[in-house]
Amino acid sequence: MAAISMFKGLYHWAQVCGIGFGESVAFENQSIAWQTATVFFAVIDLVAAIGLWLAAAWGAVIWLTSVASMLAVEIFFPQVFGGGWLTGALEGALLVLYLWLALKSAQEHPV
Repeated sequence: MAAISMFKGLYHWAQVCGIGFGESVAFENQSIAWQTATVFFAVIDLVAAIGLWLAAAWGAVIWLTSVASMLAVEIFFPQVFGGGWLTGALEGALLVLYLWLALKSAQEHPV
């Protein structure tokens, strides 16, 4: 999950910096809502990746915040990123996978 979160954060930073995207998709040509959401996810995804990599409790909290925020943006504000159902489905699948792995881990290491 840390690697996926890192790649998502780097993807958002590539959008901010304009790396690999054409002039028509330039950061400054997008709406304020798109710019704000892109910068938010660029930062929070990388912070979550670090926290997950370090296996810190706050990493899971930040990651869950990131996933919940992306789901909320995709479901309730489809005009920001285009309302792609595929992104929402992938984020939901990642959430279910993470929770399943956390439960399996907790069963292996009883308190």
